[in-house]
Amino acid sequence: METSQAILLALLQGLTEFLPISSSAHLILPSQLLGWTDQGLAFDVAVHVGTLAAVVIYFRKDVLAMAYAWCNSLVSGVRTSDSRLAWFVILGTIPAGVAGFLANGFVENFLRSTWVIASATIFFGLLLYVAERMGSHQRVLAQLSFKDVFFVGVAQALALIPGTSRSGITMTAAIMLGLNRTAAARVSFLLSIPIICAAGLLKLFELLQSDHLIDWTNLLIGLGTSFISAYLCIGWFLKVIDRIGMMPFVIYRLVLGIILFLFLYKSATL
Repeated sequence: METSQAILLALLQGLTEFLPISSSAHLILPSQLLGWTDQGLAFDVAVHVGTLAAVVIYFRKDVLAMAYAWCNSLVSGVRTSDSRLAWFVILGTIPAGVAGFLANGFVENFLRSTWVIASATIFFGLLLYVAERMGSHQRVLAQLSFKDVFFVGVAQALALIPGTSRSGITMTAAIMLGLNRTAAARVSFLLSIPIICAAGLLKLFELLQSDHLIDWTNLLIGLGTSFISAYLCIGWFLKVIDRIGMMPFVIYRLVLGIILFLFLYKSATL
């Protein structure tokens, strides 16, 4: 693919991976608008590595503290807020891991369509609106229980449905539980680390089994662009989310879903 295509797709991946607006909905738009073909497995691996590196480096202090505290809790039995948060991330990842293992074939064969993506973009956008209006926005991370985190983890499993948005559904669930927006975003971002890692490893395994030719130039461009855009996106989102709320993203999702349905209608009438 052309360099401009690699840059745009990597930008979309980096930005939409962590905003509650659905990366799959955005990655389908270039093919609809410009007739681009699939970018290939190697590029998918590269942008996943870029976004994973961004979230790990941004939360490096939290990740290191959680990893140390978790290991220490296994050895000494001493539990801290950091070890508790590490256990939360592990627990919250299990439902999505199990769902991905059991339903991945079904999703690949039956749900990767523009109609599903458009419908999910609108439906889960409306669900985010309900959460935003009904949530108390008072609780902080320290008040989370294992039951709460498991609920967010089950919600994260719904992100297997294209158009749902992994970050969107986890923030929606967290806000429904009464968390403030910043706490909901931090939970979502920390939960993304094992999920993005697993998705990247799966795609890497598929790549190693295939005979795809690798365009190293565009691969490196994709990795670097997705890393920079994702890193900046995380920082911006955490700074503004309590001030602007979730409504701009709800409106954006509704507009995006309508645009996708218009593409479907246009295609059907040609």
